[in-house]
Amino acid sequence: MASKRKTPARGERAASAKTGGAAAGFRVEHDSMGELNVPAEALWGAQTQRAVQNFPISGQPMPREFIRALALIKAAAAQANGGFGLLDPGAAQAIAQAAREVADGGFDAQFPIDVYQTGSGTSSNMNANEVIATLATRAGKHKIHPNDHVNLGQSSNDTIPTAIRVSAALAVHETLLPALKHLRKTIERRAKELNKTVKTGRTHLMDAMPLTFGQEFGAWAAQLYSAQERIEDALKRLRRLPIGGTAIGTGINADPRFGKVVAKALSAVGGVRFESAADKFEGLAAQDDAVELSGQLSALAVALTKIANDLRWMNSGPLAGLGEIELPALQPGSSIMPGKVNPVIPEAMAMVCAQVIGHHTAITVAGQSGNFQLNVMLPLIAYDLLDSIRLLARAMPLLADSAIAGLKVREAHVREALDRNPILVTALNPIIGYEKAAAIAKRAYKEGRPVLEIALEDSGLSEKQLRKLLDPAALTRGGIHAGGGGGGG
Repeated sequence: MASKRKTPARGERAASAKTGGAAAGFRVEHDSMGELNVPAEALWGAQTQRAVQNFPISGQPMPREFIRALALIKAAAAQANGGFGLLDPGAAQAIAQAAREVADGGFDAQFPIDVYQTGSGTSSNMNANEVIATLATRAGKHKIHPNDHVNLGQSSNDTIPTAIRVSAALAVHETLLPALKHLRKTIERRAKELNKTVKTGRTHLMDAMPLTFGQEFGAWAAQLYSAQERIEDALKRLRRLPIGGTAIGTGINADPRFGKVVAKALSAVGGVRFESAADKFEGLAAQDDAVELSGQLSALAVALTKIANDLRWMNSGPLAGLGEIELPALQPGSSIMPGKVNPVIPEAMAMVCAQVIGHHTAITVAGQSGNFQLNVMLPLIAYDLLDSIRLLARAMPLLADSAIAGLKVREAHVREALDRNPILVTALNPIIGYEKAAAIAKRAYKEGRPVLEIALEDSGLSEKQLRKLLDPAALTRGGIHAGGGGGGG
């Protein structure tokens, strides 16, 4: 979750609603609806203050990543408009510099508006315009207006969808993909280390044919590689920016070159190659690109849940569970049971995944909430998408470093279970047939004896043949190990 930033208390909000002179600790600001009082120390103006008063809902402001992207857009817009001759060069430079300072995080407390606000995100757009205008005015020789100068060539309707795309793309590039690759490489390293350690496989949670820990871990790594590819593919569409579409996609009040120039400037700053969307109506009216990325994050969460739960099962016990591995002991597991240690990192990972999957449901509903030329749940899409990215990016390195990197295999326990696994008799099918093999397996289960002992008594095969055919390590390599002859499969 994004950190909470201080907003005016209820009494302050009431005082700020008064007009006809500033109350103590406030100054008078005005907008097209009239005057109202704003906290004296605030860099924002009247429109931000109205939103603070109108939306005291969650106490959660827009995420830092979103504020950064919004400010980067404002800097790029100022540079573009200065280059087009639409802004005085000095004013353009002052706006760009102020916006970069906001992007760097020095003024996060000046963005107090709740995520549950106007569906277009107009309040957050004006929050940025007002703060940047104040900073630019104080720093330079020009009186900078939030709408006429900072918002020049823009509308909330194209700026906010662009900020969603820029913030999500940067967050994926800078934090999520590095974390995902780190986890995958950690799993691949452990898979290589454990590639000769054989264990009992399980289907339906029941004993199945053997495999190595390396094969089991390798499947996890393959899941993560597929997730990485899907996310990277989704970024191709997310990088298409609707900036320059202004109010409804036509580009009214913007230079026709504006979208391409801003996209190029953002590419240079962010390290991600953005492009101007060919159809800006789509980028305003529909947020399918964000929904798609959220869907791929949800798919990643599904994969991570599987990995986390496999680890929990393998670690279970250690006496009354599977007890195949020991995860690093990180903290006491019970306030009443001494000595209990729980798989806390996989549990935390599973909770993160549940939240990400829940976010995707919300983003899906938000994504379908576009009517005609504008989606009206943009702040929610931004918040939940960035929260999903942030949670996954922070949890995956913990799963890698605090669980998988240090886990130990309980080899003696694993070998004991493997030797007693009657399902090994599957390898005899090509020689003695399925029904006879099933009878041997059932007898081994019933008598609690190794399948090799029962097979020696009932299969008609020699001990040498059986040891070769029932070798668990050989069975992990697949293929037909029987030498031909015998019953069918």
